[in-house]
Amino acid sequence: MNRLPFHLILFQCFFGMLASVPAGVLSGADRPNILFIMSDDHAAHAISAYGGRLASIAPTPNIDRLANEGALFANAFCTNSICSPSRACVLTGQYNHVNGSFDLNGAVQPGDQMLAIEMKKAGYHTAMVGKWHLKAEPADFDYYCVLPGQGQYHDPEFLVRGDQPWGKNTIQFPGKHSTDAITDITLDWLKTGWNQDQPFFLMHHYKAPHDYFDNAARYESYLADVSIPEPETLWKRDPRFGSIATRGADDELLPHIGTSIGSRNPRRSYLAELPKLYPKEFPPNFDPADFTDEQNTRLAYNAYLKKFLRCVKGIDDNLGRLFDHLETTGQLDNTVIVYTGDQGFMLGEHDYQDKRWMYEESQRMPLLVRYPPSVPAGQRFNTIVENVDYGPTMLTFAGAKIPASVQGRSFQTLLETGVEPKDWKQEAYYRYWMHMAHHDNPAHLGIRTKTHKLIYYYGCNYDGGYRTPPGWELYDLINDPSETINLYDDPASQVLVAELKERLIKARERVGDDGSHFQKCEEVIQAFWNYDESDRAEAIKISHKYRQRRLQELEAGKVNIRTVRGP
Repeated sequence: MNRLPFHLILFQCFFGMLASVPAGVLSGADRPNILFIMSDDHAAHAISAYGGRLASIAPTPNIDRLANEGALFANAFCTNSICSPSRACVLTGQYNHVNGSFDLNGAVQPGDQMLAIEMKKAGYHTAMVGKWHLKAEPADFDYYCVLPGQGQYHDPEFLVRGDQPWGKNTIQFPGKHSTDAITDITLDWLKTGWNQDQPFFLMHHYKAPHDYFDNAARYESYLADVSIPEPETLWKRDPRFGSIATRGADDELLPHIGTSIGSRNPRRSYLAELPKLYPKEFPPNFDPADFTDEQNTRLAYNAYLKKFLRCVKGIDDNLGRLFDHLETTGQLDNTVIVYTGDQGFMLGEHDYQDKRWMYEESQRMPLLVRYPPSVPAGQRFNTIVENVDYGPTMLTFAGAKIPASVQGRSFQTLLETGVEPKDWKQEAYYRYWMHMAHHDNPAHLGIRTKTHKLIYYYGCNYDGGYRTPPGWELYDLINDPSETINLYDDPASQVLVAELKERLIKARERVGDDGSHFQKCEEVIQAFWNYDESDRAEAIKISHKYRQRRLQELEAGKVNIRTVRGP
């Protein structure tokens, strides 16, 4: 690989783009800079400003500053809780069935990278630093320095623009943790690469705290002697939680749906994985056979959370460095700062790991916005916003044009007035397409209102195959915020079920998810939509058949099979 010195790459970018700035653009002093910060898998309930169970033991003061001096959103949601699709939604302002990034193979090609294109048209100097994860070259940005794929936590390598084809021009940071390196790159660009005759639009994306959670060595002692507070649902699974889709007939699929913290899932669990990766987090010569199931689950949970929170600590400390620089240079209050994650993350709730679920901890994104000139401090919103709305919001702050291709809507006026527009959407639409891949999550879709959530697990892949039992779930988020009791079959909830199903139909129409993308899949969706007695009987048969299939796979040692395509 051809590795160019970092200062030469910045030199080429700066002078090349300076020559291409259109005449007559506004100077940096005439409109705000825009800094979009995204961490990977940073759940809202791991930010102390959200007041969750971790707030007192793992505070995030620098991120909290954005909430205290700006706005916090309690109901910000991703439309698909997985890395590449969520990033594509932000970049394009489109839902995944429109931008084409359905799963981890998703890409946004040059020419389609809407945010970079429109910001540049508006006179902004654009940069993308850190985790990209959209395969194609981020060529529509003036400058980029991005991790290849997931990238590495330690000694990271970055892809940059150069004289070789995309993917061949690299720089490395030996001895660095990726969180530190990403911050260093951004600070270097702000100091020597940014053309200060223009405002900047900077996407600053951390790899952390994506699993597996390799924190910088200096954080190894952080939380070492602390027992991490546990969610009640780690231990208690109410008999009314979930559905046949997530439990199987007579709970026969409990071991096989959703990867686990403890030993519940025999294919993949943190109990099986983390002792090998982080032996210091477990007793010496650890052997699960020497401990009870409860002890093993608690050990795996604490290892998981401590490594995760150490990565979060690294992010918060590095944001302190970044904010200090902006303050020192007089740019902090002239910069719209947005902080988010690419989705949420299950931190042991329901004994689930990872994301992908439509359950609250996974679907909810942290969202904090600071801009003192027009965004009053200390605001808390329960307005429903989606990641497709982030792009148009930043464009309106920039005075840029929002293309007709964008499906999201700006919430700038909400931030500035505190008043939710009367015609604002009242439900978030969600769809997870990557059926049973990696973490044993069935494909599903649904809506989330301010008070309820309706989830439809249709249980098939793109080709209508690899079937798991279809089922519906309804949760009352006011009286049951932990989503422990499925009300779908509750006689008193049948009017509400019918109403929410109709709203789900209209939401699909609003976003354009008409099923034409994968017609065999849509046939399954429609087949079980009414969920009458014959549908339920068929779901039981599918449950039995899937259990047999999974047991045969495990017996044959097939633990990483292709589930998203085929029969």
